[in-house]
Amino acid sequence: MATVQTQAQALDHGQQHPISTYLKVWGWLFVLSTMSYMVDYLGIQSYPRWFLITLFMLMKAGMIVAVFMHMMYERLALMYAILLPPLLLLVLVGIMLVEGDYTYWTRILFFGVSLAPEGHEAALI
Repeated sequence: MATVQTQAQALDHGQQHPISTYLKVWGWLFVLSTMSYMVDYLGIQSYPRWFLITLFMLMKAGMIVAVFMHMMYERLALMYAILLPPLLLLVLVGIMLVEGDYTYWTRILFFGVSLAPEGHEAALI
């Protein structure tokens, strides 16, 4: 009989999560934000800079979605329904980037003409 009362009480009050979980996530968000700012402070440039900033941003977004939006407590099917479409779009964008680069260099090879504006050839290499 005691389990029936505790289940009913849980339904009345909703699901409670320990505050330590939220404090740990806040701590990790602070650490990741600090690391993101350190990338700029240390003067890291070019692709490593953008890779690190994007990595830290995605890690922070994942933690926020998982804990604060309670995604880690959802069913696996719902997680797939929410997370797979953006991931598939990222894969398709990556494929388009590779194909666009291939098309650009094929045009240069066969036509001998760069489509880049004057003075921007070095940026495309």
